[in-house]
Amino acid sequence: MINNKGFRTFMFFIIAVLFSTMFQVSTFAQFESSAESAILIDAVTGQVLYEKNSDIAMPPASITKIMTLLIGFEALEREKVKWDDQVVVSEKAWRTDGSEMFLLVGDKVSIGDIMTGISVVSANDGCIALAEHLYGSEEAFVEVMNNRARELGLTNSKFANSNGLPAEGHVMSARDISTLARHLILNYPKILELESQTEFTYNGIRQYNRNPLLGVFPGADGLKTGWTDEAGYCIVGTAQQNGQRLIGVVLKTKNESERSKAIQELLNYGFKNFKSLTVKNTGDVVDAINVKSSKTSSVPLKVDKSISVIIPVDQENNLETVVLKSTDFLVAPVASDTEVGTIEVRLNGTTLGSSTVSTLEGAERMGFFGWIFKSIGDFFKSLF
Repeated sequence: MINNKGFRTFMFFIIAVLFSTMFQVSTFAQFESSAESAILIDAVTGQVLYEKNSDIAMPPASITKIMTLLIGFEALEREKVKWDDQVVVSEKAWRTDGSEMFLLVGDKVSIGDIMTGISVVSANDGCIALAEHLYGSEEAFVEVMNNRARELGLTNSKFANSNGLPAEGHVMSARDISTLARHLILNYPKILELESQTEFTYNGIRQYNRNPLLGVFPGADGLKTGWTDEAGYCIVGTAQQNGQRLIGVVLKTKNESERSKAIQELLNYGFKNFKSLTVKNTGDVVDAINVKSSKTSSVPLKVDKSISVIIPVDQENNLETVVLKSTDFLVAPVASDTEVGTIEVRLNGTTLGSSTVSTLEGAERMGFFGWIFKSIGDFFKSLF
């Protein structure tokens, strides 16, 4: 039986543990974005670090332009156009409302200037000019936008125009925006060179980048803001700190101040509470597999692709790696780089990253007499 002193000590211990657990949980989970919809992902792995109403389709305003820019970069990559190709400005482009780079009817402007104008000053007129030059009309360009959305798995996105001006059914979800932004950044990193420019001048008119992160939030270099009455104030922002890049999306805040605060809180939450960790490098030996009919009884298994994960800052010791072999043994001859399963990195039962594993080296098939001698040796081993 526990005496009073022992009982008090025991209860104090229990209360201390409970309080500590509650404090840790509340410290980690206390953040909630003021935006109606938000998501935060790691740019390399795509891992979601925070989300709120992230699959609700909402008007994205000028965030639409990251799809327009993606299609522009893809056209440049395929050499459908070149950076210095000249675009003739149509009356439709000139008449476009909202933010603009002040194109004039009949102007000849380079693809490079248009891509920069869309990136830095969110040029609606530039979007129309680019769309018409690439596909003949904005309507045809929008069809390409929607096709690319389906190809990229953007299940809650539908485009009605190239610039995000209000239109019925023109929507994106926060998750789709983060997926699209990640694809754009990873495949066309030049976008960050454009988006991080603080000003742009065309036709003698100087304009400044509207991104509230630039020059304010450490490591920020993109990506796109937006505003309409329907969409509210929104932003997809990205920053890199200590080699780790995060992408945050904030949709429908009340004003510029709330938008700026919301995206900075979101990125700060990620950088302070999570860290990037390379668990396995390409070529690391992680196991071995038995080989039959060979002088070599087993061959080592290696990781085929580096595995990097994002984890809470205090959870590194809870990571585990599990090798899942597709077979218990191989039969010689065995070639090097023979895939035989996967390796998974898990945290509290959740798989955060994986790679295939394959043989580091080959194993030749044993000859007949070698097989006889090995069988005799195995027999005597079994006796003793």
